[in-house]
Amino acid sequence: MPRHSRVRPGIAASVALLGLGVPTLAVTTVAGPAHAAARVTVNLLNINDFHGRIDANTTKFATTIEQLRAAAGEANTLFLSAGDNIGASLFASSVQQDTPTLRVLDALDLATSAVGNHEFDRGADDLTGRVSDTADFDYLGANVYRTGTTTPVLPEYRTFEVAGVTVGVIGVVTQETPTLVSPAGVAGLTFGDPVAAVNRVATKLSDGDAANGEADVLVAEYHEGAGAGTPDGATLEQEVAAGGAFADIVEKTSPLVDAIFTGHTHKEYAWDAPVPGQAGRTRPVLQTGSYGENIGQIELSVDPDTGQVASYTSRNVPRASTEDLTFPRVAAVKTITDAALANAAAVGNTPVGSIADDITTAYSGGGYTADGYTGGTRDDRSRESALGDLVADALRDGVRDFATPDLGITNSGGLRAELFYAGDVTSNPANTDGVVTYAEANAVLPFNNTVALVKLTGAQLRAVLEQQWQPAGSSRPYLQLGLSDNVRVTADPTAPAGSRITSVRIDGALLDPARTYTVSTLSFLAAGGDNFTAFADGDAVDTGLLDAQLWRDYLADHPSLAPDFARQQVFATGLPTAVTAGAPITGTIGIGETAAPVFPINAKTLDLTSLGAPSTTALRPYLVKGRQVIELPEVAVTDGIATLDLTAPADLAGTWQFGAVAVPTGTVVGAELPGGSTSSILVGVQPATIRADRSRVTVRVRVTGDGEPATGKVVIRGNGKERTVRLVQGRVKVAIGRYATPGVKRIVVRYLGSDTVEPSRLVVKVKVRR
Repeated sequence: MPRHSRVRPGIAASVALLGLGVPTLAVTTVAGPAHAAARVTVNLLNINDFHGRIDANTTKFATTIEQLRAAAGEANTLFLSAGDNIGASLFASSVQQDTPTLRVLDALDLATSAVGNHEFDRGADDLTGRVSDTADFDYLGANVYRTGTTTPVLPEYRTFEVAGVTVGVIGVVTQETPTLVSPAGVAGLTFGDPVAAVNRVATKLSDGDAANGEADVLVAEYHEGAGAGTPDGATLEQEVAAGGAFADIVEKTSPLVDAIFTGHTHKEYAWDAPVPGQAGRTRPVLQTGSYGENIGQIELSVDPDTGQVASYTSRNVPRASTEDLTFPRVAAVKTITDAALANAAAVGNTPVGSIADDITTAYSGGGYTADGYTGGTRDDRSRESALGDLVADALRDGVRDFATPDLGITNSGGLRAELFYAGDVTSNPANTDGVVTYAEANAVLPFNNTVALVKLTGAQLRAVLEQQWQPAGSSRPYLQLGLSDNVRVTADPTAPAGSRITSVRIDGALLDPARTYTVSTLSFLAAGGDNFTAFADGDAVDTGLLDAQLWRDYLADHPSLAPDFARQQVFATGLPTAVTAGAPITGTIGIGETAAPVFPINAKTLDLTSLGAPSTTALRPYLVKGRQVIELPEVAVTDGIATLDLTAPADLAGTWQFGAVAVPTGTVVGAELPGGSTSSILVGVQPATIRADRSRVTVRVRVTGDGEPATGKVVIRGNGKERTVRLVQGRVKVAIGRYATPGVKRIVVRYLGSDTVEPSRLVVKVKVRR
């Protein structure tokens, strides 16, 4: 009997489902007609957005599936997925390009899966080649067409014999896939309306023509789900009222479809949705959340003679708390998982880069010494950090194969570990001082975000920066963003909300509100995470590149990285802008934590609190007009405050801008110095072997601009001393005396720039022996 001629009346009733050692959950059944034949139960188990979770929970995830399969019976069970099985995966899976995950799903006899957008992370050719060759199941994509045709490039459906009836499974993916992955990876493909594709295939499987493939029961696997615009815990009615793709799934999916599984949005629900055009009839719409934390279960009671679903139950079953290795499939999963974890541990000991000193998050509760900031507790997310800005540099520079972004931005909460110079040769002989291992790099960015390129107008980018001040009631009222080193932001924390960002410069140019800028950032931020919702107003493309992979590649390409202690964002009020001849330049600039000056760059000011960051000892003010620079007398810092009592030269012509450079960090306040030729610093230290309390240390510096000797001054800081000297034919020699104690010491050389050559900075490490 063709399905399209069936009539399925029924009434809804609430019941309780027990068993399997899981919590009792309320479910809904739909009573069938009184004449129904002896019914069979089709047990549908489902996952979505597993994302390569190969870890200590993988066998528990497998145990849950096997418990549910055993309770219903092998012949009655079909294990399915709504996509994103791979991509944005944990290290143990991603390091092997998700082969362990595919093998785990094969071991659990996954029957078929909708394709997800992350299955396209490495491109369509990788999906249809390597991935499909590894997996024993088919990826379904009824709405993925070759451009210019209506011919799907992936299978549209698969049918399975379950409990004596034929179950047809139709798979589709979100229509937004091209905006979520690298465009090059899906070139030549068109992603159509997923609901229209499901309805087209459902009609084909129900038209009575065996040549098309027929099914008694139809299941739709949508890699699309309830929208992010409605709060978690919302009702079905609220989600449908929000409109969009999910509302179309609920209201427009053909009545021929008996059960709907969804994914993509990582939400958890098991709803009874009205069937369009059939008053009083409902069908299940379910999503499990993500990462295998729940197994979705829909049990359909089916009349085997007619294929009619008489009733159903649906629920999300939490992952088992313990593994059960008596199940053969679970034992097989453990073998695969243990091997993947062992491989990850071995790979994790591999060196991937090197650093010249500690590069850390912001600390709180410590203090400044001759060797810089020390002590305290890590992860002060309200402060800028050397590590955060470095990760932003990596985001900007690490996507050159995809685009040339204008800047990089990261969130402070995503930085979960430090890069420490001291190695650990006890546990890993390769981890000597200065070496960064694979595991150490991964620990910094462990969340397996992908990297997104977001196009924002200047006005939208300013709105993102404004959202560093978090909404009322947030656990952290302020969250500092990490910014790439070509960005300078000035903020006034005393201004009203929405107007605290007073200046933004990118590559020295003031932000244009109407211009479009490309930001390289984490998928977490691109989606509006950490309340940075203004990101979601831009146009985002997911590169599919894992942040951890980009980070490791950046470390490999930039050996002997040193921390940069210059701030990208400063806090200021009342900075003079227009300065004319003879005008007074007065006020105070706060440097330290406790300063409360009239002219403040107050708490969280010029000094970073990353380990090793120096405290500001002086300010070098200047006036700028075009490429002209006039240096003003240096201002000392006393008790954390620099007091300005200056007068602009009486012979100034026109209007000039005020700025200052903090010594020794190089943080700029106010107007920037004009750029020029790229400078290069060479530093030599004598003697070659330095012995504590015996060797007199001399530092030789050579500075060039595009190969020619530079003019101007350099600041040399080492051995607790700081000297500012003028270059002679691009060279200078400075004695910094004896070191009293052995160990690895830092010598910082900063070239202050000239009218034609840009400033620059170099950190040299020297080892002092006993």
